[in-house]
Amino acid sequence: MTRAELIARTRQLIVEGERLDGNPSLDALRTWLQLSDDLLSRAWGSMDRYHLAWLQVGRPRDLVRGRAMTPDEAAAYIRSVAAAKTAVLRMSLDAADRQGMPFVGETRAEAPAG
Repeated sequence: MTRAELIARTRQLIVEGERLDGNPSLDALRTWLQLSDDLLSRAWGSMDRYHLAWLQVGRPRDLVRGRAMTPDEAAAYIRSVAAAKTAVLRMSLDAADRQGMPFVGETRAEAPAG
């Protein structure tokens, strides 16, 4: 993956994370988490390499045991997870774009023909 691809895909996932805040959906959250986990893992390596705090993202602090979450509880949970993971994506974007940090999955962009 080139740096430009990483930056573009990260920006897209940030937008999707922000969209979850306004339109929370458990199915959309699961898909978005998988896509963002895959991108971050490919770029930076295993989860422990890009941020130890991420280990708690997606784990509700107050588990609802023995019953389904109410719609309000589910929406609050989705917003909380999306906000935390979006923060991780912003850190990744900053590292790749502003700081120019090398990343594990980096490939060189092809030079334009000419």
